[in-house]
Formats: sequence, C-alpha cells, structure tokens
Amino acid sequence: MTVDGACSYFVLMESSRRFKPPWTLVRENSECYVVRDANGVTLAWLYCRDDAQRYSFGVSKLSSDEARRIGKAIARTPEFLMPRQGFYPRGGGPRWRADRPYHVALEDRYVREHWDEIYALCKLNSLPFNATGEVIKNDGVWRVYEFTWQMDAILFWDRFEGRWLRGTEFHFPERPENLPVLKPLENWPKSNPRNLR
Repeated sequence: MTVDGACSYFVLMESSRRFKPPWTLVRENSECYVVRDANGVTLAWLYCRDDAQRYSFGVSKLSSDEARRIGKAIARTPEFLMPRQGFYPRGGGPRWRADRPYHVALEDRYVREHWDEIYALCKLNSLPFNATGEVIKNDGVWRVYEFTWQMDAILFWDRFEGRWLRGTEFHFPERPENLPVLKPLENWPKSNPRNLR
C-alpha cells in the first residue's frame, strides 16, 4: 500500500495478477499481523511489539492494537473499491468526463450554510470533491461536484444530503449497507440558525 491512492489502486486492481476477495486479517504470531486474500496469498505484514515502549526504539514500532486496526483497514480495500449497485456513472453531457464519471449535486442553500464543514470534513477524510461549475434548477438550485472513485462520491452523497446524477436527472439509489464511517471533525461548533439570517 502506498500513500498515493491512485498508485495503490493500480497495484491492487489493475495488475494482471488478481487478489481474490475477501481479504482477511490473521494474527501470525505475537509480533505480526498478516493480511491474506481468499487464495491465501499474503498481501501485507504488520509488525508490532507491545513492550516496545520500554525502549528507545519503541517510538518507531506499532502496538498490536494499532497494527490490528491498520490491518482491518487494508482488508477492507476490495470492499471499498468494488462497484455499488444503483450508483452508476453519470453518462454523457457537456460536464461529464471519463476520468471523473460520478456526479453528486448539493442544494445551493445547503452548500452556503455548511461550506466550512463540508470543506473541513472532506479534507480530513481525503475526499477530493471538485465543483464542475454546473448549476441545475430542479425544485431549487443545485451545485454539481465530480469524483473519480465511486465510493468517494457515495460517501459525499450520503454525508451531505446530496442527489445522485444520471444525465441531468436526479437518481435515488438505496443507501448501501456497511458504508465506511467518515472521521468526524473534533470540537466542531454546532451551526446556529440565527447566523444564517
């Protein structure tokens, strides 16, 4: 796994070699967790030492709990990247791009009232939302945002009360089960309706 999500995707999903889901996390021994695919191929080792804090070298070691949590996140990679039924690419149109095919519309008033929270939460969770500049008038004014990855678009759609777009029409797919939870903002002030007047 790498820091660059695109690189990780191509290594894991576009390779000629397939790593069959589901991926599982196994405690190999007292100092190592292992992530394996359904065929038993080892995908990642996570080394840990719970007694490492006693020594100066312990700063660079993971605890067993940290290694377990990171391993569980890696094991969810196929689930995160798999296509979700009902959440289709937008399709043609002047604002559609092949490299960013998933579009979500947020109501203009909602964006204005919650912009700081939207921006901060997306930055914290590495959701790369990009405004297309397109405005749709459909029972209100809606602003359109585009995404490369389907799951990023679904998380954005779900968290910010958006509308899924197919062509120029709103689409209302069912919320998928077991969506990953976005990391919450720490100490975020609750919005005061009086400030919106």
